[in-house]
Amino acid sequence: MAYDFVFKPFEKMTLEDYAAVGFKSGLEIHQQLLTDKKLFCRCPAGRYSDVYHAEILRHMRPTLSELGEYDGTALMEFKTKKEIIYRINRETVCTYEMDDTPPFMINEQALDIALGIAMLYRCVMVDELHIARKQYLDGSIPTGFQRTTIVGVDGRIPFGDRDIGIIQLGLEEDACREVSDFGHRRVYKTDRLGMPLIETVTAPDMKTPQEVAAVAQILRRIVRSTGRVRTGMGAGREDVNVSVTGGTRIEIKGVPRIPRIPLLTYNEAMRQWNLLRLREELSRRGITTAAFAASFEDVTKHLRKTKYTPIETALKSGMVVQGVRLNGFRGFLRWQTQTDTYFSQEISDRVRVIACLTVLPNILHSDSPSESLASSEWMAVKKALGARDEDAVVLVWGQEMDACLGAQEIAARAKEATIGVPSETRQALRDDTNGFERILPGPDRMYPDTDLPPKKIGAERLAAIRAGLPSLIQTREKWYREIGVPADVVERLSVSPYAGLFEKVVREWGLSPKTAAVILIQYPKRLKRKGLPPIGKETAVFEEILAALREKRLYREGVLPLLESWLTKNRPVRDLLPSLEGNGNPTAEALRIAESLRGRRFENAPRRMRRAMGLLMAEWRGRIDGAEASRIIAEGLTRVEA
Repeated sequence: MAYDFVFKPFEKMTLEDYAAVGFKSGLEIHQQLLTDKKLFCRCPAGRYSDVYHAEILRHMRPTLSELGEYDGTALMEFKTKKEIIYRINRETVCTYEMDDTPPFMINEQALDIALGIAMLYRCVMVDELHIARKQYLDGSIPTGFQRTTIVGVDGRIPFGDRDIGIIQLGLEEDACREVSDFGHRRVYKTDRLGMPLIETVTAPDMKTPQEVAAVAQILRRIVRSTGRVRTGMGAGREDVNVSVTGGTRIEIKGVPRIPRIPLLTYNEAMRQWNLLRLREELSRRGITTAAFAASFEDVTKHLRKTKYTPIETALKSGMVVQGVRLNGFRGFLRWQTQTDTYFSQEISDRVRVIACLTVLPNILHSDSPSESLASSEWMAVKKALGARDEDAVVLVWGQEMDACLGAQEIAARAKEATIGVPSETRQALRDDTNGFERILPGPDRMYPDTDLPPKKIGAERLAAIRAGLPSLIQTREKWYREIGVPADVVERLSVSPYAGLFEKVVREWGLSPKTAAVILIQYPKRLKRKGLPPIGKETAVFEEILAALREKRLYREGVLPLLESWLTKNRPVRDLLPSLEGNGNPTAEALRIAESLRGRRFENAPRRMRRAMGLLMAEWRGRIDGAEASRIIAEGLTRVEA
């Protein structure tokens, strides 16, 4: 295949352009469930804190799979020789998470939520759960493995004029939160460890970066429509799989926000395409996998007097410099991969992650156009390495063991360029490019969990869950628009924990859809802007307030002040409802206000009306309907003027 297509700027790429490179993408979305306890122990879930009472040090090592094989990712992580530090809060972590006691049986509350969401995806439900262990040697799970299970397969969701396939819905434990990763030391917080998490895996059915983001939004709204998932920063995290024709599936981990997906997937598609073009150009120069050649050796003595600051500083602290010769690679280290990113970054990433040389810059290469080493120093290094004019030279520095490992990784990554696109897991970077994280895991990291027995999922349980499911989000939004819910509220209401209450008060109580929607969705936002604490998911409070509206013990104009009082005074709603036994009556009060305004000059009649309404509502707010108040004020002003 000819790789002659050249990527355009992101804004100018078309559907036809993405089709030309064979763009395909799928999603793996991780979403925390709203449960009281963790998945395989009885510690509380959802308590985040920076406070810790102890630290635990661990080193990870790989284990053999059921077939006697080591997973490549596990071996890569083992090479890093990391010290893993866990910060333990005794209120949120127990001996189970530290692998000192066996697991409890699976959290039934979490399982019900996961089964319900699988039904919303129209999955084929499993009739028996089997718990598996998935190896993670990056330290994010202290046991070195994550317990996981599949609850549904072969689902689909509507997207435009077609369906997007759902390969599977899994239920698993969440991992630790990373605090820092520097050199050979990585630090984690353990407060979210073990929390129930669902993983939605879609088919690679998305054909453009924009479609990937759109499908992610649909999936986000479907799970949030249940009201049984956590929200907020970190509660939902997306991994994106991307490939192009001739490339391979690359997983971009930890996308924090859906709006970033289009640029991230565009850059990954560009990276793969440009790596394939690089492979073709290498082949034209006669550099194939079989013909690839590289060598490395210690060149420290040739750089003792260098003024290049990173190397000068390293040598002063007792480090060494390794030089790597890449035969025939001259110019290729400046080969563009992503936006403003070059092949040398692929090499630097490998050195940073695997050799733990995390201080940047961590490499220097002969294709660099900027000033670095003196020309005499480059000449000395190239001579020591036996480099020719057509070769490229890369320098790496650090402690002797790290520098040697770094040199090996430089040669290994350069050789992979003759293959095209290596199978990797990559991390989303702030500029919407991506960087190497680890080798893509394979099937050898999964094996059965012998601590937990299979679990039957009965038809009666599935029927009970199905009966309690919310209506499809598309159906819900269509109904909202039909009954006059404000357009800017429709989407937020459809995923709100108050959606069920809204349906009840509109269908059964006959309340105005517009009034109910504004109270449930817009009023909490107004209170938040005032600096008041969030109302949270207090449906009972709103139900009591809406019941008072239904019984005309409260009117819409009084709802916001009542909510403000409830948040600040910490008193029951019933004690804050306005008294309907106020002095006098509103009609007489309206006439008195009209009399008090007689003779006062106003710019126009509407100004007079607004002033009179303000005076009346100051006394009667919440005890009289706004339309009724407007009518009696107008009548009072008319009588006085007559």
